[in-house]
Amino acid sequence: MTMNKKQFETEAIRTQINRTEFLEHTSPLYLTSSFVFEDAEDMRASFSEEKERNIYSRFSNPNTSEFVDKICKMEGAESGYAFATGMAAVFSTFAALLNSGDHIVSARSVFGSTHSLFTKYLPKWNIETSYFNINEPETIEGFITPKTKILFAESPTNPAVDIIDLELLGSIAKKHNLILVIDNCFATPYLQQPIKYGAHLVIHSATKLIDGQGRVLGGVTVGNEDLIREIYLFARNTGPALSPFNAWTLSKSLETLSVRVDKHCENALKVAEFLEAHPQVNWVKYPFLKSHPQYKVAKKQMKLGGNIVAFEIKGGIEAGRNFLNAIKMCSLSANLGDTRTIVTHPASTTHSGLAEADRLVVNITDGLVRVSVGLEHVDDVIGDLKQALHT
Repeated sequence: MTMNKKQFETEAIRTQINRTEFLEHTSPLYLTSSFVFEDAEDMRASFSEEKERNIYSRFSNPNTSEFVDKICKMEGAESGYAFATGMAAVFSTFAALLNSGDHIVSARSVFGSTHSLFTKYLPKWNIETSYFNINEPETIEGFITPKTKILFAESPTNPAVDIIDLELLGSIAKKHNLILVIDNCFATPYLQQPIKYGAHLVIHSATKLIDGQGRVLGGVTVGNEDLIREIYLFARNTGPALSPFNAWTLSKSLETLSVRVDKHCENALKVAEFLEAHPQVNWVKYPFLKSHPQYKVAKKQMKLGGNIVAFEIKGGIEAGRNFLNAIKMCSLSANLGDTRTIVTHPASTTHSGLAEADRLVVNITDGLVRVSVGLEHVDDVIGDLKQALHT
């Protein structure tokens, strides 16, 4: 796949599958499980891959192809494959590329289900993971062994919104001949393109900001064509494919990604500035706040700061619960990246099963609150947070 000179926003709107004889303006839905062949020779050539064409929607479909093509152009990737969920993309990427005895080096600050994959499921196949502290990048090379195959990280992280230097990771991966995989979900391809900094593969949970409206599930992995080929073959045989309807929805969502994310970021920065000045708040972490520990790195590799704000409310777990109970407008949900602002208190909900010491390793304090700032008028969002903090 070659990049052309169109701007990001134009690619998001004008990248489209070929029109049918009906000359539709927007891509139609292809709700079909399979595709037919002209004759025996056409069928033989298709299955032997002498021809590039749709055979079965578990393999490919015009709607999923359009969605993947857009993400590839946005990320500067050669190829990609779309999955039913973000975690299907994460699991399939690792399962396709790793063999028994291989080793992963990962930032410890990863999504909870990714952590479970690394610690509970991959060890069943003799695949081990070593974690480094995202605030101690100088220790990364000390975890690399002759068996290490993949270097993995999220940036920004979930839920503490820490930032890691992607250029540094790229240089380490190149030095040690590792596959660098970056979960770019929080940033989206609009704010950050990890391949520019040496990533070989980029993963998204399209359920989040890419959809942006809390409607459908989806995931995608894009990157180096040879690696994607292995992931495609694994997915073709194991079946975690994205549905055509969800692919169509996500492709349409990409048309408004830039304008939505611009507004998300504008609102989030104002929310972060409000929280930073509030007496009931100990600290705030937002990538484009100058007080963020990795502010300079964030400014280097991100266009804007994203829509996630993390802050610590005074009073610990009980204060966090009280804060959630006092929320009136914002949603209480485990999702993020929606048009609606969402508030979560990880210590009493999503990460309540972890011991305090384990939570603190990934900067999840008792009073940590994560806000996924939506597209409502920012004064209304701030007003709801303000009244909840005073309750």
